[in-house]
Amino acid sequence: MLTIRQAKQKIRAVYHGPLYAKSITKNNTFLFYLLYSANTNATKAIPAYPYPFLPSSVSVSSNVLSTSGIGELQPKDVVLFFKEWFISRKNPVFDRIFEILRTQDDITADIAMSRFNLRLSEALVLDVLNYEKNKDVLSCLKFFDWAGRQPGFHHTRATFNAIFKILSKAKLMSLMVEFLDKYMKQRYFHKARFYNTLVIGYAVAGKTELALQLFGRMRFQGVDLDAFAYHVLLNALVEDGFYDGFDMVLKQIKFRGFEDAITHAICVKSLCQQTELDRAEEYLRGLLRNGGVGLSGIVVANLVDALCKSKQFTRAASLVHDFRESGLVPMEQAYSVWIKDLAQAGELSEAVKFLKGKKLVDGYVPGVFRYNSLVCRLLRENRLEEVYDLLMDMKDQDIIPDDVTMNVTLCFFCKVGMADVALELYDSRAEFGLSVSSMTYNYLINTLLGDASVDEAYLVLKNAIQQGHFPGRRTFSIIADALCREGKLDRVKELVLASLDQNCMPSDSTYNKFISALCRASRVEDGYLVHGELSRLDKVTSKTTYFDLISGFNKSSRGDIAARLLIEMQEKGHSPDRRLYRAVICCLCQMEDPEKLFYSLLEVQLSRHEPSCIVYNYFIDGAGHAGKPELARDVYEMMKRNGITPNSQSDVLILQSYLKAGKIADALNYFRDLSNRRSLGRKLWNTMIVGLCKANKPENAWNMFWEIRSTHLWLSMECYEELVKLLCSRRDYYKAILLVEDLMQVGRRVSSFIGNVLLLHSLQTQRVFSAWMHSRDLRNMKDQSLALGDLIKTFSSDSNLESDILQIEELIRLCFPLDIYTYNLLLRKLTRSEMDLACNYFERLCKKGFEPNRWTYDILVHGFFKVGRSSEARRWMEEMFSKGFDLTEATKKFV
Repeated sequence: MLTIRQAKQKIRAVYHGPLYAKSITKNNTFLFYLLYSANTNATKAIPAYPYPFLPSSVSVSSNVLSTSGIGELQPKDVVLFFKEWFISRKNPVFDRIFEILRTQDDITADIAMSRFNLRLSEALVLDVLNYEKNKDVLSCLKFFDWAGRQPGFHHTRATFNAIFKILSKAKLMSLMVEFLDKYMKQRYFHKARFYNTLVIGYAVAGKTELALQLFGRMRFQGVDLDAFAYHVLLNALVEDGFYDGFDMVLKQIKFRGFEDAITHAICVKSLCQQTELDRAEEYLRGLLRNGGVGLSGIVVANLVDALCKSKQFTRAASLVHDFRESGLVPMEQAYSVWIKDLAQAGELSEAVKFLKGKKLVDGYVPGVFRYNSLVCRLLRENRLEEVYDLLMDMKDQDIIPDDVTMNVTLCFFCKVGMADVALELYDSRAEFGLSVSSMTYNYLINTLLGDASVDEAYLVLKNAIQQGHFPGRRTFSIIADALCREGKLDRVKELVLASLDQNCMPSDSTYNKFISALCRASRVEDGYLVHGELSRLDKVTSKTTYFDLISGFNKSSRGDIAARLLIEMQEKGHSPDRRLYRAVICCLCQMEDPEKLFYSLLEVQLSRHEPSCIVYNYFIDGAGHAGKPELARDVYEMMKRNGITPNSQSDVLILQSYLKAGKIADALNYFRDLSNRRSLGRKLWNTMIVGLCKANKPENAWNMFWEIRSTHLWLSMECYEELVKLLCSRRDYYKAILLVEDLMQVGRRVSSFIGNVLLLHSLQTQRVFSAWMHSRDLRNMKDQSLALGDLIKTFSSDSNLESDILQIEELIRLCFPLDIYTYNLLLRKLTRSEMDLACNYFERLCKKGFEPNRWTYDILVHGFFKVGRSSEARRWMEEMFSKGFDLTEATKKFV
């Protein structure tokens, strides 16, 4: 037959589980490779593992650290070391209890719980509640309820107080009050000890007035509180600032002889809360003068805390010293508060120094909470050596780590650049029951992103969201952007849906980038669905994203949806530009019944804007680009019927619509009709001449050019460029030279485009030079024209450029500005004589900052093939392909 003591010991042995064996080392020379740069504000991982604060006996290599005592340590050794420490907190029986409570209904859970044959006691219930108090509050409440229904066990004030504190800390006040109200209706309500329980519950829940009312009802019925309940109520009155009620309850405590160390602690707390620190210190020293009767560590700690919060550190230090010297008071709580306040004041070095000193002299070992708070502060300030020392100190003192300890350890490994260790500990979290904090998720995700481990960062983020942690919009956006860049859009979709399931809202920019990425990946329908979800959440899609959506539907020939989005974006306050209108109208004109769709959109737009040319011009422009000049002209006439006078831009757009559709006769008739009605501006002339050039009508363009030049009206550079290009393509070089000379006669400089066209044709034929010579013989030329002639002669001849390439560049610079196309022409000229010189010239261009384009590489490849140097040609081809360029058709023939 077991004694009660033996039974309790046996039960404890069952539910505490075996103690974790001592680690392989007992000192802080546990070695692992770390890397940390402390000379910048940001932590920075370096691709080696020297740990700057290891003992001098340690030899360090890039992958392994070794000592004579331990041998070699690899990442897996570090993981194993900490994993074994973390697992020491686990209790298999308790884990099974909470698993049952979490996963099974009440009836099934009752049956499963009965199989444990637990001998319930106050101590056992308190231990079970404490095991998951910060993680699974509802299961704690279910266990409390189950225990209260078991035969032979009745909850005590301590167990009630424990569940009340758990509910209070979890901020489940409504649940707690509901629990108390329900409890008041039970059969035990008339018993005194359950009055105590209710008063304690309401006091802890912050319902101090209810607690006082219930206390008054008890006194009226001749029932009184016990000492414990009196002190819980007294403390609640202090915390809520009910000092009148405090004085009344304090008198009752003294009258009933319940005054003890707890009473004194609460009294000091009350004085401190009212900032009467002098009275509080006098009160405390009075207890000391009376031989320490009623003194306790918490009494001293309360005053030390208040003094530190009021920045009176010297006075607090003196108080700690005096009471320690008295030898009448256990100082652990005062030491703990002193360390906390030093840390909060930014005196971390002093806090660590004090801790180590008291540990050495007094054998003081803080609890896990105090260690954690200090380590967290050190971590935030990147004082990683001290973080490491304190973690090792905790392990050496056999302090059982809690969630905070484990989370800060993972953050530590992230900060020192050991993402592999942090990730493996994270992946093993189920083994030691780690609840990952938001801070740890952020550290881990950002560290993985820094290591370019986007997939692993995605998995961590997904798990974080599923666990109810949203690590911040910036972190979410970084991962989403990285996944979008890699084309892993389904993963972004999973993250977005998971975050919405948890009522977490990614930033608007994340949504917009995701939609744009879907559109670029030809998944515009998916992008449209995300856009719809964004609209249901009253979020406004950005203007750029609307453009991407509309562009996507245009490419998929869904002009009806594109038009709908165009209208919608206007309703959201965005203004589409002409190019967007043009793209939508062009798409509508390619669908069935285009005129109906076209006029339907026009009607909506006219209803949204004040009457003006702007909207009409958008539709004239769109119809013209869609090859529908008759629609454009109809809108033009509609504008006049509605009392809007077409402006010059309207006339230009109608003219362009005819020219783009190849209806030259209609364009000429319209132009002449306009010229008969009014004097035409330069813009209309430019439009007509450029349009005729693009329609390959050199005679019409030539005649119209000189018609307008006879009026001494200047034309645009585009007119000269298009006409010169057309004439050169028709081998009419004499007329091209005449145009260039006219350009220079009016004091304008030859553009790079015109100069490059002349040089290109000079390389192909000597007829350009002959035309220039013929022109020179007929008229006097300016110096600039003569210089251009010299340049044409150089390119027309078979002479080499290697001896005077710099002089040729300078000659070109006198005639027109050089650009990459000009340099390509020079390079092409060089490849006709010497490929090695051409390669040297290529390098020189790169050093000058010019970015080679497709033609640059093609010229070199073509040149090497032409002289039979195929291996070098293929080497240049490889470089060309690596830049994303392809060969021209002419060069492909050599391959």
